[in-house]
Amino acid sequence: MDTVGGMKDQAAPGDGPEATTPQRLSTREAAERLGVKPETLYAYVSRGQLSSRRAPGGRGSTFDAAEIDALARRTGRRAPSPATGDPVFRTDITLIESDRYYFRGVDATELARQYTYEEVAEWLWTGELRPGIRFTAPVEALAAAHRAVDALPAHSGSTDRLRVAVVAAATTDPLRFDLSREAVLAAARSLVPTLVGALPVAAGAPPAAGGPPEANGARLARQLWPKLTARPVDEPSVAALDAALALLIDHDLAASTLAARVAASAHAHPYAVVSAGLGVLEGPLHGAASGLAHRMLAEVLERGSAAPVVADHLRTGRRVPGLGHRLYSSEDPRARALFALLDRMPHAAAALAAARDVVATTARHAPLHANVDLALAVLSVSCGMPAEAGETVFAVSRTAGWIAHALEEYGERPLRMRPSGQYGGPRPPQPLPIATK
Repeated sequence: MDTVGGMKDQAAPGDGPEATTPQRLSTREAAERLGVKPETLYAYVSRGQLSSRRAPGGRGSTFDAAEIDALARRTGRRAPSPATGDPVFRTDITLIESDRYYFRGVDATELARQYTYEEVAEWLWTGELRPGIRFTAPVEALAAAHRAVDALPAHSGSTDRLRVAVVAAATTDPLRFDLSREAVLAAARSLVPTLVGALPVAAGAPPAAGGPPEANGARLARQLWPKLTARPVDEPSVAALDAALALLIDHDLAASTLAARVAASAHAHPYAVVSAGLGVLEGPLHGAASGLAHRMLAEVLERGSAAPVVADHLRTGRRVPGLGHRLYSSEDPRARALFALLDRMPHAAAALAAARDVVATTARHAPLHANVDLALAVLSVSCGMPAEAGETVFAVSRTAGWIAHALEEYGERPLRMRPSGQYGGPRPPQPLPIATK
């Protein structure tokens, strides 16, 4: 696990009511608590950010534990994960532990089972539940996003369209540089439905009675449905789509979320933060992973068995899509929750059976469990959606998570995510290069 979001500070033994002497830490202990090298620790001392005292016997220095903890809170630094040594940042949004994950301390799968995407997003943004809340796209922003998306080549992917829609929506918001909490929340509540509304309707989808769902105050999952498939909407299927949106809102500091936080650290406006997240999401190892699982499931259904499909992947050295996750030792809880809803959909039975066949076949060679990409693939295959549908769901959903992290990052010290590069090129001085013809 690469962050320890929500972990409380350790209480120093000297903090009790009967203590009289503050706890002192050695150089090594202080550096470990901050997650820095000893050289960096002494740099803090030289800049006046920490005080030190000679250790008894004159060997090394000691540091006040309370000062170290206060500096950790100011800088957002935490001791690195002992398993990976990855950098760690404090967050109060998502906690992942013991093969479960939580949004602000509440089981995320339970939230997704009982509340809509919009309600879960509000919980993530504000820590308050607002039953029945709906997000509405401003007319001007939606029109600008439509014009920009419609101008793209026909072969453009959904993430291409979403990136363009974000930029277009930003140009219609003259208050986008206002980073106050109220302004950012207002932008978020309008941006998410604007992204959905700007996507083209799936080819062959019947016209919606009474106009498009976004014009009728429909919940976001129902607005997104005709953008993903031409099949008529039914309540079990749209409930599964709504749950998928809620389950995917955030998942700790994934690559796209880290990019979003870096942008927010530079005080980029929320539209730019979302653009940063979308730029990373498109990678095949992140948001696009469900498309690989979709194509695999479609092939399993076509060939009638997972065995030859899994064998082809193993023979060519490719990993089997939709299996395994570095943060979970057993089945991804998001997949488990979504599979339970897919079980209620009769037309999902064949794709579900294919997914279980893939898991069982692969288990003969490696103890891998289903992750959320496989569950998204079952949803997209069984509902007649294209292979990139899972990526679209992921991008729309995670927009709310990026905004939640931006809100958190705006309250931190600006530009704190500025690592130093370790130069490995030729040492200077080098001669000027000679131009080649």
